[in-house]
Amino acid sequence: MADERMMQYFTLEEANRTLSYVGPIVQDIVRAYQKWRKGMRELELLSAQSGGDAAELKQQQSLRVEIDEVAQRIHRYLDELSAVGCVFKGFDDGLVDFLSRLEGRDVYLCWKLGEAEVGYWHELNAGFAGRKELIPELVEGEAE
Repeated sequence: MADERMMQYFTLEEANRTLSYVGPIVQDIVRAYQKWRKGMRELELLSAQSGGDAAELKQQQSLRVEIDEVAQRIHRYLDELSAVGCVFKGFDDGLVDFLSRLEGRDVYLCWKLGEAEVGYWHELNAGFAGRKELIPELVEGEAE
């Protein structure tokens, strides 16, 4: 379990303020992930069709290097998000959660790539399927 001292809580305003920084990083992650998946499919296909000749092996090796570079880039992006204090939750859709307090309990404020602002929340164990529309006044720490 994560060290509670490391957990950062966000007000709705704070979460929304990060989006100008977080949004482009998430977009980069989603694009890089698509490239990584495409490379993995190509590598699987090459490996399945490989007759073992030197040219095919060299192509596979080159593709593995490219895939590894993309994976390392994704990890750097994830480190950037972690430094902000948010939690990346979805490579396909670009989901990000912000730990917050709602009506006296810990919840995640939930944002998806393409959304203009944080407008949803869910219980810590609910995930995207449990998203509910956010009533900003209920988020603790918000101006009354």
